[in-house]
Amino acid sequence: MLNSYKLALKSIWANKMRSFLTMLGIIIGVAAVIILVGIVNGEMNYMTESFASMGTNRITVNVRNMSSRSVSVDQMYSFFNDNTQYFSYMSPNVTVSATVKVGNENSTSTTVTGVSEDYLSILDENLSQGRFIQYADLSARHKVAVIGYYVATNYYESAEKAIGEDISVNGEKYKIVGVVERQTSTSESMEEGGDDDFVYIPYTSAIKLSRNGTVSNYTFTVRDDYVKQAATIKTYIEDYLYTIFKSDDFYNVTAMSELLDSMNEMIGTMSMMLGGIAGISLLVAGVGVMNIMLVSVTERTREIGIRKALGAKKSTILSQFVIEAAVTSSFGGVLGIIVGFIGTNIAGRIMSINASPTFGSVIVSFSVSVAIGLIFGYMPARRAAALNPIDALRSE
Repeated sequence: MLNSYKLALKSIWANKMRSFLTMLGIIIGVAAVIILVGIVNGEMNYMTESFASMGTNRITVNVRNMSSRSVSVDQMYSFFNDNTQYFSYMSPNVTVSATVKVGNENSTSTTVTGVSEDYLSILDENLSQGRFIQYADLSARHKVAVIGYYVATNYYESAEKAIGEDISVNGEKYKIVGVVERQTSTSESMEEGGDDDFVYIPYTSAIKLSRNGTVSNYTFTVRDDYVKQAATIKTYIEDYLYTIFKSDDFYNVTAMSELLDSMNEMIGTMSMMLGGIAGISLLVAGVGVMNIMLVSVTERTREIGIRKALGAKKSTILSQFVIEAAVTSSFGGVLGIIVGFIGTNIAGRIMSINASPTFGSVIVSFSVSVAIGLIFGYMPARRAAALNPIDALRSE
């Protein structure tokens, strides 16, 4: 067996260019599998992080209130208070189409949202300065506002200087009582309409500003012990709303954890499909290995005849050529892994995602490359082992 390995290495080295071209298909196939799976997993991690920032413990409720059928804020709070074993926080959300004015500067890109005192806890964010909206602000409809870091630094120079100043929303003045800490990473610049360009006001005041009179959106957070049961808890909300609306056409309840699970399943399927498509190139490479081994058998027919005349068994000749094919594909697999690692890192940087080779893709692609060498190398090896010594010695 050891002698067969030595002969295989000697043959590969003696025909370096031909061996490399034979390996090239294997290299490309293995590298393609590793790079594609790495990119897909990088995208999956990016999406998972994005959903995590949105809160996988959140359940959003959207209702369409009608004159004959509607759910009030008090009813939703009553449901929340009756099920505090499942929920940690709840907030009505009222989005206001507003023009924000500071001094002589106007902005229509700043998001204005009416929220409750629990909204900052729902978002799992912290304040940079001041305080958040309180229950007293809601009950008395105080005209107070909590602003994003971009608003504070762009219009008031700093978060500290913004506290106590006024900001106008649709012509009504609100006193700034708090500034939320920066959400955009320090490596990125804050921009108009970005994650830090917002104003929070009491939802009771926002209802008046929106001129709608009702609240259509709510956000619940599920307690940590029940996050895995978010789908079940979601049905509790749906059942409650059904008792009010008598039809599921008037509401929509979405659990973020369900969306994340669906997305991961979809991306996982895509990863397998792309890996399978890239794996086709390995089969093509196998045909190349078989062709080169057939050429090798033809070139070394006289050598095979001499070895068989000296007493070499069929099994010895067979193992020699099978091992040579396996060694060739193994070398190609190793080089493919190296190229795959480099290619995945380069692709990750270009696409600005954290793409890295996965252990599974490396093992599977390398195993397939070796298996292809054995399978496609067997037929030429069998042909070599079956040669008649006399006919082999007569060949030129």
